[in-house]
Amino acid sequence: MSRMRMRWWASAALLLMLVPALAACGSTSGGGTSSVTKKYKVGLVTDTGGLNDQGFNHLAYVGLQKAKTDFGIQADVVESKSDADYVPNLTTYATGGYDLVIAVGFLMQTAVGSVATSFPNIHFAIIDGAGTDANGNDLHLSNVQSLLFREQDAGALVGVIAGVLEKDGASPKKSGIISAVGGVSIPPVNHYIAGYKWAATMEDPNIKVLIGYSNKFDDPTPCRNLANSQIDQGADIVFQVAGGCGIGALTAAATRGVYGIGVDTDQKAAASTVIASALKRVEVATYDAIQAVVQNKFQGGVTTFSLQNDGVGYAPGNITLPADVMAELTKISGEIKSGQLTPPADIPNP
Repeated sequence: MSRMRMRWWASAALLLMLVPALAACGSTSGGGTSSVTKKYKVGLVTDTGGLNDQGFNHLAYVGLQKAKTDFGIQADVVESKSDADYVPNLTTYATGGYDLVIAVGFLMQTAVGSVATSFPNIHFAIIDGAGTDANGNDLHLSNVQSLLFREQDAGALVGVIAGVLEKDGASPKKSGIISAVGGVSIPPVNHYIAGYKWAATMEDPNIKVLIGYSNKFDDPTPCRNLANSQIDQGADIVFQVAGGCGIGALTAAATRGVYGIGVDTDQKAAASTVIASALKRVEVATYDAIQAVVQNKFQGGVTTFSLQNDGVGYAPGNITLPADVMAELTKISGEIKSGQLTPPADIPNP
């Protein structure tokens, strides 16, 4: 055999040896190129309202579960039983090397600021707040994304409903008095109430708006008691802005034969007289934050959800609203979206 032919056979033999190895390393059964897919870990820390608040903690969980389905992430949740749990719960996920740690609620701002400062290589997101120091000052940490909402836009929509109903004498007691049951007096709660009072007063300048706070987000009893007190004073539409506590306000309204308005999610199932709910799409914000990490597009700073980008809105309730209420709702919604009207963030006085 010639030297040239021997070289050819040697090269061919080497190639035949390499083919299986190349096939094993570089091909899939579908003929494509395989790659090792990272399994992202996301930890969700609720506030003291817990997952059964029928509100924003539950919505955050819904967003987490959708992301788990869509992206195949490891999705873990821990419920905080008290404020003292915030730092330990966040720290557990940070020390566990989670790709994203999500804090649900304004009351977790200081905890996020502290833990995110200690773990600069871990991504954090917080619903309704920022990573702050002990005085509430935003630390502007590059590893923290603030997911904020213009709750006043959603509050304004249900305020329009309440105001027109009172102006028309179409509410249960025709009293010209409505109310809001807040949880803790913090910006997200007050934004809702600000938009509600502003819009109701715009529709009916003679309307009276009663406002009170239960200082709770979990136990429904204080909100039930507060709503009953407001109803005793003549309120015949009660807007709950108190998470799981506020379910007590809605059931009180139904028991007393007046209208209720839910918050954060569609709460018409909570009581028969719920006429609408102010929506805050926490599930969308949670999902978007997770998607950004999975797609390597995470950015610290503020992301705001409003009526203009469908981050807030309203859901109809158990009672068909009159045509003039719906027409006014469509009109005011359009004017807010266009910027012609801007609901206030602070509760109007008087």
